[in-house]
Amino acid sequence: MATGRRMQLTKQIGEYLVSAELCRRGLISTTFTGNVPSFDVLAVNEKLETIPIQVKTITGGSWRFDAKTFLEISISNGTQTVKGKISLPNPDLICIFVRLREQNQDEFYICRMSDLQEIICGNYTTWLDEKKGKRPRNPNSTHCIVSPDDLKDYKDKWEMIAK
Repeated sequence: MATGRRMQLTKQIGEYLVSAELCRRGLISTTFTGNVPSFDVLAVNEKLETIPIQVKTITGGSWRFDAKTFLEISISNGTQTVKGKISLPNPDLICIFVRLREQNQDEFYICRMSDLQEIICGNYTTWLDEKKGKRPRNPNSTHCIVSPDDLKDYKDKWEMIAK
């Protein structure tokens, strides 16, 4: 299991890699090192328009989320039911998922928060259906994951970030 220090380093590496790549692509960019609740990087284009960006970084495995951030889930007698998607505060927020690899082989997946919600809704609903709504270990858990394979259609979609 990763230590707090290791997790912080992973997070910072991802944010700095994203910021550097945005600069290479002609945007001014700065990180906030976790000090802003809704985004991690702020980019500015030539028109002086700001683009807030949420960054999630892993060294292996999958990105982890709480499905309740995206879905309305009811739990009754240990059985979960997805009632639908919640209204996101900023569905157009750009999310950049970073998968750290060897030097210069890092992977970037770029989507909107609403795209992420669709992926989580599909994955979580399918998984719950397979389990007949009952989570095997903790019936109250709403933990979910998003794998690099789930995001394959968003790999290197830098064009989503307008210049």
